[in-house]
This record gives sequence, structure tokens and C-alpha cells, in this order.
Amino acid sequence: MPVPPEYRVAQQVFESFMKDAAIECNVQTTHMVYNIVVGVFHTFRRRLAFKEAIEFAYVLPPLIRALFIAEWDVEEKQVPFKDREEMTKEVKSVRHEHNFSPDTAIINVATALRKHVNIRDFDNYLSKLSKEAQDYWNTK
Repeated sequence: MPVPPEYRVAQQVFESFMKDAAIECNVQTTHMVYNIVVGVFHTFRRRLAFKEAIEFAYVLPPLIRALFIAEWDVEEKQVPFKDREEMTKEVKSVRHEHNFSPDTAIINVATALRKHVNIRDFDNYLSKLSKEAQDYWNTK
């Protein structure tokens, strides 16, 4: 069996996603957007049950998936969803001395991410989660 295409183009998809996220967040470089993306992913991940988080990771391209699961303390307790303002504060707290997250970080990353996933699979998976989880990735 040949290497699946998603793995053959993983680096290009990742770089394109990071560039789109940087544009959406209005930061200059992918280095600056890195903490923003990590913050958005990890803030979301903390609110999912372990099984839900693994299933969410399956709908992400390989290197984006790696960011979602990076530095995961699987013993960490699941926390409830809060309003967007509170969750944005959490996003901004990730490596706060190097964090350039705008107040719209969650929407910005969601907008960029939707360009780089199979949108049908992504939305289908989200439809199985709570309304709060679905709203997290809402771009409006």
C-alpha cells in the first residue's frame, strides 16, 4: 500500500495552515502564531473527554493533529466550556510572555483551520459534540 496522500503533503498543509492562521490573527510570522494555535487547541482539548479529543484529532491533518495532542497531560481533569471571553483569556495564558493572541484568536484559528480540514468530516464530527463544543469552532 502506498503512503496515504495526507502524509505525503503533511508539511505543505501544515505550513499553509500556519500562514493562514497568522494572517487571520494579524501577526507577522508563523513563529508568532504558534502559541496562539497551541492555546486555541489546548483550551478546546481541556473541555473534551479523552475519547472525544482522540476522535477530534482524527479529523485533523497529521501535523495539525500533532499540535492538538502535544504536551497532553492525559490525567488532567476535563473542565467545562465557558464564555468565549473567558476561554480567550486561557488561550492568552499559554506561554504568556510569548503570546500574541488577539481577542478574536479562537475565531481566527477556526477560520484558518476550516480551510485545511475535510470540512464534511470536521462538521460531521462536531455535530456529535455538545453545542458549546460546536460553538467553539463557529467562525461567526
